[in-house]
Amino acid sequence: MFTTTGSRGLYKAPLSKGLLLVLSGLTVMLTLLPRYQELFIYNLHAITQQHQVWRMVCGRLICLDLKDTFCSSLLIYNFRIFERRFGTRKFASFLLGTWFLSALMDVLLAQAFHFLFDYEVEELPAGLLSPVFSLFVPFYLTIPRMPVTQILGHIPITSKSLVYIVGLQLLTSSPFMWLIALSGLISGGLYHCNVFKLQRLLFMPAWLSRIGRYMLEPLFSGPQPSGETPLGMGATLDIQRQQRMELLDQQLLLAQYNEARRHARHQPQAGLLDWARLFPSLRHRGQNRPPAQPRPQGQTQPPPQPPLLDNSPVAEEQVARLVEMGFSRIDALEALRASNNDINMATNFLLQH
Repeated sequence: MFTTTGSRGLYKAPLSKGLLLVLSGLTVMLTLLPRYQELFIYNLHAITQQHQVWRMVCGRLICLDLKDTFCSSLLIYNFRIFERRFGTRKFASFLLGTWFLSALMDVLLAQAFHFLFDYEVEELPAGLLSPVFSLFVPFYLTIPRMPVTQILGHIPITSKSLVYIVGLQLLTSSPFMWLIALSGLISGGLYHCNVFKLQRLLFMPAWLSRIGRYMLEPLFSGPQPSGETPLGMGATLDIQRQQRMELLDQQLLLAQYNEARRHARHQPQAGLLDWARLFPSLRHRGQNRPPAQPRPQGQTQPPPQPPLLDNSPVAEEQVARLVEMGFSRIDALEALRASNNDINMATNFLLQH
């Protein structure tokens, strides 16, 4: 259901895979060994009053609640799109920068809450939660949404709705999770907008990135999907024919989506869900249709031709934007032509296939 990131799994996302495996594994170990959980409690009182700075590191890496681990793992898996789009080093720089910023924001927000409501926040939820919430900022600003259906005719359901639902579930898991979420959103906004040149101050060093590339990346590299295997000497005609049929199916789906998008505003919504948009084959089922008019002899209707890629010119600026996201120039040209130069639809098309 995470349609915004395609179906390529953890391919080209070694950092996301490492975070999922290592942090989840440590959470399970601490659940089995509860006597060590006290070392990973995110205790602000001990950090500010007793100067136990090590708790700032331990308390902001490993979740002590399995529900928080599950929700944050789902979000990390969904946000792996940023690692594939911008590269592992930039993705790690974003997580590192927002981790440091959110650590400062946690203390400031806790002090502000104590000043306004005369209540001291001693403990906060543990884990890599603030950087996960900070990823909602580029997710909201840069990832296009694709409408799926509507509830009650006014509430849109898009391909990004499930991600927000998981984030809302994580937000309501503990009383002071809102402080962690607010800290992460503020940190993500500051780092994404490069306020005060933060991206030049907080980044992953090149030498550390090289060490991770040669030592850790081989351990956490995801397998290459079978659908993306390049055609080599062993490729048969059946494989080529199958790939051409898949490309034709993708073009047909895009054509149906364009048609539904043009006529969506003129079709009335009936019932709780618009099943006609979810299942186009049921759109004309059961309706009274006028009898077919007889055609004169000698006139035959040509068979319907599948929609082909339009050869209309494509803006080089849009091609460059897709190439910067990590797609090849040929795929970008085909996606833009198939989507009538719609950059949002072309991006979704490339991410899902």
